[in-house]
Amino acid sequence: VQLQACGGGLVQAGGYLTLSCVASGRTASAYALGWFRQAPGKEREFVAGISWSSITIYYADSVKGRFTISRDSARNTVYLRMENVDPEDTALYYCAYNEGKHPTSAMRTRARIDYWGQGTEVTVSS
Repeated sequence: VQLQACGGGLVQAGGYLTLSCVASGRTASAYALGWFRQAPGKEREFVAGISWSSITIYYADSVKGRFTISRDSARNTVYLRMENVDPEDTALYYCAYNEGKHPTSAMRTRARIDYWGQGTEVTVSS
């Protein structure tokens, strides 16, 4: 499975940005997609995850109410709408993929990440 993320860039604080990620290759019939981020000098952290049906969605507390994850399963694509961004949101954002049992929960807890994308950089200026 390959994950191709795009949409990163430079945005002013308070602004918005939308990231997208397309899954390709031997994807499962149902799988979870999500986003993580890693700021310079910090560990990679969970941002948001969404199940195949979009029924199960998780967010990190730091982005609740500002970020929205969604997906178009027919297009194997996941989106992350980032609003009211803050300089603390500056990071390399990675797309993640999980299949199998409880894929979205496993992603949220980082118990298991089956595939990572290459990352797209988001810089928020103050």
